[in-house]
Amino acid sequence: MSRAPAPVSRALVVERPGEHRLTRGATPEPGPGEVRVRVAAAGICMSDRELYDGRRDPGYVRYPVVPGHEWAGTVEAAGEGVDPALVGRKTVAEGFRACGTCERCRHGETSLCGGGYAETGFTEPGAFADHLLVPARLLYPLDDDADLRAAALLEPAAVVAAAVRAGAPRPGERIAVVGAGTLGLLAVQLLAASSPGELVAVDPRASSGERAVEYGATRWVGPSGAEELGGRFDLVVETAGAPPTAAASCRLARRGGRVVLTGMFTPGAEGIDPVHLSLSQLSVRSVFGAPSSAWSEAVRAFGLGLIDPAGLITHEFPLEEFAEAIALVGAADEATGKVLLRPDKS
Repeated sequence: MSRAPAPVSRALVVERPGEHRLTRGATPEPGPGEVRVRVAAAGICMSDRELYDGRRDPGYVRYPVVPGHEWAGTVEAAGEGVDPALVGRKTVAEGFRACGTCERCRHGETSLCGGGYAETGFTEPGAFADHLLVPARLLYPLDDDADLRAAALLEPAAVVAAAVRAGAPRPGERIAVVGAGTLGLLAVQLLAASSPGELVAVDPRASSGERAVEYGATRWVGPSGAEELGGRFDLVVETAGAPPTAAASCRLARRGGRVVLTGMFTPGAEGIDPVHLSLSQLSVRSVFGAPSSAWSEAVRAFGLGLIDPAGLITHEFPLEEFAEAIALVGAADEATGKVLLRPDKS
């Protein structure tokens, strides 16, 4: 009697900067406390491009690695000690593998875990694969009718939710969002729900600025127009990570205003003027990743329809076309929004 062939699971492995291969192996089995997720969609962001190009800080990546920290899928199997009712549920999950026991974790600041950096898609196998193993404690089950393509953007939405929490917007305030890429457009949607008196998007690209208006901004301006608005805003949320945008965001804020930086800056970025910072008495916060509380808020906002990530997706590729997909990210093409890998469509 012939035996049925073992199920095969594919994974996109970046062996070292600039080198990748598509592997095929046995479908992974979840260990105690883990679930196996069938990946429906995984987003590619600039962090993944930096990983592929070898420009990510060595302390925040471990080669060889399966990238993919923005994803959504369906629980396919549960390991020992995991509620079997999770099987069949659509889900996303936190990327940081926080220890849960250090001082910062016990304060609820899981993105500041002192137990050592570990993150899905950077130091742990990620979602550029058919299947993903993840601790069940990190899951956020979604509604049965959730759009998994859109849900793949809940990781950047959680980062934005962390920024909005840090900025603490109040109804009627003047707010600026610097950058109208994926993070910026998600920020516009969440901030629009806070009933601002004015919500201005700052971006040099007309197509991105116009999209921000569609998502709730009262208007958009380019960098030159932003200079004329210096000192106007109660809250400025920076999302671009471009060399001048941290300093420019501080100049946009009114005296006593608040600035939240979410962009990932590279060495050589323009520094914030300490004299301006001191005399203006600004409150400046930064965001790297998202704590559990921000994930909860992002998933809730998604379920309520307060954010619509699906409209940000412009390109979708199977795993076999990863090279074409990664080339689009960071290529400065205005027609390129969010790029997805779709293992389930290969």
